[in-house]
Amino acid sequence: MKRIFSFMILLCLPLMACSADFKEGKQYTEVNDTKSTKAEVREYFSFYCPHCMKFEPFMAGVKKALPADVKFELNHVDFLRTASPKIQGMLSKAVVVAEQLGMADKLNGALFNYIQVRRAVITSEKDIRNIFVLNGADGDKFDKLFKSFGVNSKAKMMKKKQDYFSKKGALTGVPTVIVNGKYRINNAELDKNNFAEEYNKLVKHLLTLS
Repeated sequence: MKRIFSFMILLCLPLMACSADFKEGKQYTEVNDTKSTKAEVREYFSFYCPHCMKFEPFMAGVKKALPADVKFELNHVDFLRTASPKIQGMLSKAVVVAEQLGMADKLNGALFNYIQVRRAVITSEKDIRNIFVLNGADGDKFDKLFKSFGVNSKAKMMKKKQDYFSKKGALTGVPTVIVNGKYRINNAELDKNNFAEEYNKLVKHLLTLS
């Protein structure tokens, strides 16, 4: 029995050592007193942020590595100065529409390309609609979804979460990732030579915290 117990401890040592390497205030910061009711990894981002565009392929890998019961949420923000809050709010709705159309990766990529690569300007809902249609979305479905209660409600929730963490001083720029509505990842404190592996381990570690 003692041998079995000792063997189990040895199996756990690598995981324990890994978790011990992550410290609150260094690799992550506790930014809220309570955690979300459901496990989630939420990325706060903007289509007007060049670094966010470069970060997306990496985050796609993070999303893929998440446990099946963990929800990955994109949360577009409206506080960048490169466009009006109204236009940025429309893009928040566009993120939700793209998700509900089942074309999130393609359509979000098209929006990034339009703004960051082509340096084109979005001035209205019509511009967003045209980008979606040119990339395979159904125009009629876009129209219905963009005005729907569900899409508007989720976009308002994005704004509510953004404002909540901004007032706490936890959200001062993008991209920012917050796990379970409680722990913010501090990218600058992670090992640059082993960033992807350490990032994924940290995410999984934070998902286990109370």
